[in-house]
Amino acid sequence: MDYASCRSLPAMFFATARQRAPRPFLWAKHDGKYRSLSWAEAESTVTRLARALVGYGIQPGDRVALVSENRPEWIIADLAITSAGAITVPAYVTNTGNDHRHVLGNSGAHAVIVSTAPLAARVLPAAAQTPSVKFAIAMEPAGDFTTPFPVHGWQEALDAGTGGIEIVAERVAALTPEDIACIIYTSGTGGTPKGVLLTHLNIISNCRGAYRLLEMLGLGDEVFLSFLPLSHSYEHTAGMMFPISIGAEIYFAEGADTLAANLLEARPTIMTAVPRLYETMHQRIQRGILREHGRKRKLFERAVMIGRKRLAGEGLSLGDRVLDPLLDRLVRDKVRARFGGRLKAMISGGAPLNPEIGGFFLALGVELLQGYGQTEAAPVIACNPPGHIRIDSVGPPLDGVEVKVAEDGEILVSGDNVMKGYWNDPEATARTLADGWLHTGDIGHLDADGYLHITDRKRDFIKNSGGDMISPLRVEGALTLAPEIAQAMVFGDRRPYLVAVVVPDPEFAAGFAREHGATGNLPALAGNPGFHKAMGDVVARVNGELAPIERVRRFLIAHEPFSIDNAQMTPTLKIRRHAIRDTYEAAFDSLYEGKGIAA
Repeated sequence: MDYASCRSLPAMFFATARQRAPRPFLWAKHDGKYRSLSWAEAESTVTRLARALVGYGIQPGDRVALVSENRPEWIIADLAITSAGAITVPAYVTNTGNDHRHVLGNSGAHAVIVSTAPLAARVLPAAAQTPSVKFAIAMEPAGDFTTPFPVHGWQEALDAGTGGIEIVAERVAALTPEDIACIIYTSGTGGTPKGVLLTHLNIISNCRGAYRLLEMLGLGDEVFLSFLPLSHSYEHTAGMMFPISIGAEIYFAEGADTLAANLLEARPTIMTAVPRLYETMHQRIQRGILREHGRKRKLFERAVMIGRKRLAGEGLSLGDRVLDPLLDRLVRDKVRARFGGRLKAMISGGAPLNPEIGGFFLALGVELLQGYGQTEAAPVIACNPPGHIRIDSVGPPLDGVEVKVAEDGEILVSGDNVMKGYWNDPEATARTLADGWLHTGDIGHLDADGYLHITDRKRDFIKNSGGDMISPLRVEGALTLAPEIAQAMVFGDRRPYLVAVVVPDPEFAAGFAREHGATGNLPALAGNPGFHKAMGDVVARVNGELAPIERVRRFLIAHEPFSIDNAQMTPTLKIRRHAIRDTYEAAFDSLYEGKGIAA
């Protein structure tokens, strides 16, 4: 792909589709089996839907909201919207009715494309209260709703787009690199989401940087497994637009519960994921090994040890060198097989990856590239290159991206990937895009080789009552590394010491309940003194690895796991600190009164 000649995302898609016409492009499950849509079929469907949008009155620059789970129609709709010269406004399927009202109203959406009836039940009432919405398109029957605008069926829209062949080509030709391609609303880890204006150039430049990062892998007929929400900028660029730019196949995972099976079915060569996935897989592998005894466990532990020595640049003993090829077959191949067996690389982004967990997978032969970015940078800023991985860093900046660190430690970014601004928010735009640099709000430093190291979110630092600055991510990472703890959040701003809310690992909690004849649900265990003691021992063990000011003095057991459903996690599985703090604020206060569990 000649990225320099691409003026827009739909132009990039149509160029690739013409080259790959008969080959498979999008794979989704139907009747229990993966079935594909070819590039030629996708190109035809995109064109027909784009014509329908124009026929329904969409003008260049109009905003069209897209609310759907990951599926081929998501990509078709996104490309059709931009092919009509309009702007895609993706929205998370987990949004509440109020969330949808905010996104639709704030963006001034002219139309809505929605997938299923349950989603339509939240989206269409919100759209009915948004005066700018003129029509909707439903991928599946939407149910009975009274709306002040027509709701067209998917097939009805495609049939309506059978004529006017030239109009789509004209709209695509009229697009410029500086035109807005999408307005992606931030996931709201700290409050009300803002609409990030990303241009065609922003995303294409990110695709170019990703290609130059990964080309040493020998990119050819690549296969991606799409798991993260396409409404998030990370998956939208790295899991959709970049694969399109290199003519890759995209499989859609059915969901979190089936991801392990889908990995074996799709056998991806490249996959994007968030640290939570690696944390979960790490815990599962560790629990499995703890149940093993004798030779099998010793071989696994030796494979990890030798792998870590190699990563650290330490010399291997003669015995290690002799044993290593055998361990590759007996241990590492089996771990790689869990990911489908032909992975060239997995990219971790969206949140910080614990170096201990990253090193664990690298030691076991999984090429894990930690990167860093944010929606405002379309989104990738930096990433570890294959063959030159420093897992405690997020790698050097992508090609075409410039990074510098301000005097207060804040990371500043410049390049073609930097957003145009926030939709209808000039004050926030001026604060974030100052003096020609994107102010990320993240703290870090560049090492002597140009690798970027992230310390924390500028706004998330905890400043205790003694004036010490503490990184909550470091403490939470240490807690969740313990196999008995699944999730954690620490608190302590303007307080004398840290406290935490912890979510026990489900298998650990169930095992305790069986052994002690206790009720296994979290509210019951939270009131069980014996379980308090067991968790206290775990937290005390973790404290032994932390500096005195980082140690958790008291903690409480969560009522339920942090999740998307209870709004305590974002759709990309980052914890929403403000939501968890609001839920447990009174309980945190009681911990400082000496009423909680001491570690």
